[in-house]
Amino acid sequence: MPQGAEDLGPLSVHYAFVVHFRTNSAVTQGRVAGRVEHVVSGQTTAFQTLEGLLAFMARMLAERGAGPPEAC
Repeated sequence: MPQGAEDLGPLSVHYAFVVHFRTNSAVTQGRVAGRVEHVVSGQTTAFQTLEGLLAFMARMLAERGAGPPEAC
């Protein structure tokens, strides 16, 4: 475990996402596109920007709540 990781709080599957970037994404240049899935709900969406990716994540967490805390 990295130093200080215990101070970050537990991990929960309710906060888990799978992000699949398109091959032409250039993350270091801020150019991203792909597909994201919220693991617990199975909801997915395509995204063309970092803002779109983060908006989906925020919406899923707000709509479904964080769920019970589960340490991984």
